[in-house]
Amino acid sequence: MKLPAWINTAVAALAGAVLPACDGLNLQEIRPGITTQAEVRARMGEPGRIHWNDDGSAVWEYNRQPNGVHCHMITFNHDRIVAGVEQVLNERNYARIREGMSKDDVARLLGAPGSQRVFANLGEEIWEWHVEGIPPIDETYFVVHFSLDEASVKKAAKRIERRG
Repeated sequence: MKLPAWINTAVAALAGAVLPACDGLNLQEIRPGITTQAEVRARMGEPGRIHWNDDGSAVWEYNRQPNGVHCHMITFNHDRIVAGVEQVLNERNYARIREGMSKDDVARLLGAPGSQRVFANLGEEIWEWHVEGIPPIDETYFVVHFSLDEASVKKAAKRIERRG
């Protein structure tokens, strides 16, 4: 049975509002050096992606795109104990995006984008993350432009959509 579009929209909006609140409570209970992978999975659910490091450690991605404005990366050491928790959609990481970086490098740093669009006429693929803005009443996005030829970063910037 197909649900009416307004129900799907309402459910998505509710999830976008509730998940960050749940994340805030759950993330407070995750302690580096103490919390295990099993405990994180029980609190946060399955990660959206798992990034593996050369030393055998792993980074779990909990991304709330496109409706939310957070992406938490939880790093585990080789013993499967939390080594760190970071909300990666931040100014420090935006500044780390450089011309020539690969799509994998960007996704590893910022998590999966909220949207991806290809503009063949411009020779670009554009990734956008919905991010916290100042003032928070505006819709703010971090945008990365990739060259279709090299599949690497051409430029990055913030985009702000003013609300009514």
